[in-house]
Amino acid sequence: MSNLSAAYFHNEESAYEYVEAKLWPHGPVCPKCGLIGGHYKLKGKSTRIGVYKCSACRKPFTVMVGTIFEDSHIPMNVWLQAIFLIGSSKKGISSNQLHRMLGITLKSAWFMSHRIREAMKDLGCMLGGAEVVIEADETYVGGKESNKHRSKRTKGANGGVGKQMVFSLVERGGKVRSMHLPSVNAANLRPILNEQIKDAAQTRLMTDGEGQYRLVAPMFKSHEVVNHGAGEYVRGDAYTNTIEGYFSILKRGIIGTFHHVSPQHLQRYATEFDFRYNNRKALGVNDNERAERLLLGVKGKRLTYQTTAE
Repeated sequence: MSNLSAAYFHNEESAYEYVEAKLWPHGPVCPKCGLIGGHYKLKGKSTRIGVYKCSACRKPFTVMVGTIFEDSHIPMNVWLQAIFLIGSSKKGISSNQLHRMLGITLKSAWFMSHRIREAMKDLGCMLGGAEVVIEADETYVGGKESNKHRSKRTKGANGGVGKQMVFSLVERGGKVRSMHLPSVNAANLRPILNEQIKDAAQTRLMTDGEGQYRLVAPMFKSHEVVNHGAGEYVRGDAYTNTIEGYFSILKRGIIGTFHHVSPQHLQRYATEFDFRYNNRKALGVNDNERAERLLLGVKGKRLTYQTTAE
């Protein structure tokens, strides 16, 4: 049986019931006054699907309020299809592909994709801990300027023409955090490391030979370096192959699926690839479970078109 054969992918009323069960496990919650329970469902031919009325403040509401779905005219079952497709596509799925598969406009597919990426933001636990190994590295994303029309050529991050930098931290056997940065140096690395890594004094750091990592090394229990310039890639358990593997997925996705990502949206694309890596099969998460986790992230992340397009 296909993963997309569930009733909530094909029927809007079933889709609302599914989303309500996931986002309101203890019953409807009024977004105006916060009352849990004590609501009643509005019925009638002219009433929209999934509308409740609060018995305390008397305001109508649906499960869409305060989520990425708010003010969307796309049926909820189509939203769930998009969430499943984006969550299960290892190298991403383009707005053009969603536009064709879901039967919505290209503009709607583009905006829908960005709203789903907003729901992928991981606000969970930090990386690191006692004897945990963290690999840190940066990569450049962007095409060759010689391949672009002269009017499209730009100056990229860190002085590199047309290139944008993505810095990542990967916990071996665990999660990844990626950030779009103008450059990587000790000054901007320290606050990132303090924010993303718990108990750094007990965490082992693995990097290549770039100098900025030596400056932040005292924060960690140990810092081991592999000298790629001298052809060294593995020395015992000192290597950065894990993070290089993650970068290969990120860059193959951007090159092969999206083709071009503007600097203003690069962080959202990095967040998308982080989410799938952090909820991958190797960590015991299948496609259906990944889609459910993505759905749980829609709360409190409303995104308007004007904000997205800026």
